Amino acid sequence: MHSETQRVAALAEAQRKAAAFFDRIAASLIRPGISESQLTREIAELGCREFGIGRNWHKRIVRAGINTLAPYDENPPDLTLGADDILFIDLGPVFEEWEADFGRTYVIGSDPHKLRLRDDVAAAFAAGKKYYQEHPHITGSGFYAYVRQLAERAGWEFGGSLAAHMIGEFPHKSLPVDKSVAWADAGNHTPMRGLDPLGRERHWILEIHFVDRTRGIGGFYEELLTIG
Repeated sequence: MHSETQRVAALAEAQRKAAAFFDRIAASLIRPGISESQLTREIAELGCREFGIGRNWHKRIVRAGINTLAPYDENPPDLTLGADDILFIDLGPVFEEWEADFGRTYVIGSDPHKLRLRDDVAAAFAAGKKYYQEHPHITGSGFYAYVRQLAERAGWEFGGSLAAHMIGEFPHKSLPVDKSVAWADAGNHTPMRGLDPLGRERHWILEIHFVDRTRGIGGFYEELLTIG
């Protein structure tokens, strides 16, 4: 088994690589007129070619326009990116044996409402991480409630059913862990800090998904909560 120092360093490095991957996606692939499905294919090709990504621990998500309202479990119809659009990308690449989970929102054009949503999900992530660090005994349900409050304070609705989930070596989902304590949602009343079934520190991904159902748009931001 890896030491905790090794685990933290490896997860941080996987996230660093994911961030570099997203920088390349933003610089070369996002453009009006491309469909979500085609962009997803180009992302996969770029990941394999430049970053050696051969596995993903969850499905690739590219959502534009009204599809940005949809939570993870849904599979809305394929849309084409418009000239004044909003989209988010959520990927779970595996680098060697380590998982990353990374999500960002992008705006094509200059719509101020969409730009504010993009910026607000990033600000909420920072606020959520700070709150977690300042509350060592926070439960999953308590953290979920706080993240929902962040959405309301900013004038949005929280669009997800959870605020955080565990992550680790691939495949972390094979751990013999009760799903009710692997997610920070309304039903998890146990402390988020503590040891996993193998006696190691739990590491979490924070997910921010804010939506405006009236305008039909959503924003997403996701990365490590417990490291960095």
